[in-house]
Amino acid sequence: MKHAPTQEKAILEFLTGLNPEFRLPRGVSIMNPFQDQTALKLAKIFYKKFYSDHDARVMIFGINPGRFGGGITGIPFTDPQKLERCCGIPNEFRKVKELSADFIYRMIEAYGGVKMFYRQFFITAVSPLGFVRDGKNMNYYDDPQLAKSIAGFATECLRRQIQTIKTGPSCICLGEGKNYKYLSTLNEKHRFFDQIIPLPHPRWIMQYRRPKIKEYINTYIRQLSIAYSKI
Repeated sequence: MKHAPTQEKAILEFLTGLNPEFRLPRGVSIMNPFQDQTALKLAKIFYKKFYSDHDARVMIFGINPGRFGGGITGIPFTDPQKLERCCGIPNEFRKVKELSADFIYRMIEAYGGVKMFYRQFFITAVSPLGFVRDGKNMNYYDDPQLAKSIAGFATECLRRQIQTIKTGPSCICLGEGKNYKYLSTLNEKHRFFDQIIPLPHPRWIMQYRRPKIKEYINTYIRQLSIAYSKI
């Protein structure tokens, strides 16, 4: 009897098989960390360390990789510093810090640490590839033309992940505004999930609600626990 691939294998096959065939607005370029051999090597180490099993996990959808986090390391919301200090994976990248990663790893520590968290959750993005304009990171929804162009790509990414990576009936969306609206529209059409739970985006929390970080961490933990309980 043929055994199903581990989550590690399914995730890496998905990430290395990304094939963006959509038109980009003028001045916008794609940021694909998995074309960088160093980032790809680190991603393989990370997913082997935390996902070499067949367990189901709740999917958490960010927006798209940023230049100082997943765009460098290949691992969502994980900058080079967190990858080494929190995940125990040494790397030669300059140890830059990224605001969203700071919040996510504070939350992960409060949840029970990286082993527990990554055993229960898989962080991905509505667009697993990032975008750059004029040398600066941009979100897919910052440009209406780009948001429209990636719809087919984003839909196929959702479908492939759900088909190959074990998950539950609920998912988490990071971002209560445009990212949640976009993901909800795709979900209404294709019924990927029974429920999408929106949470404030980590960068927004760190920029505008920093004094209330503990409250937001508690909110995250409560909602994540509810989603995981449904698997």
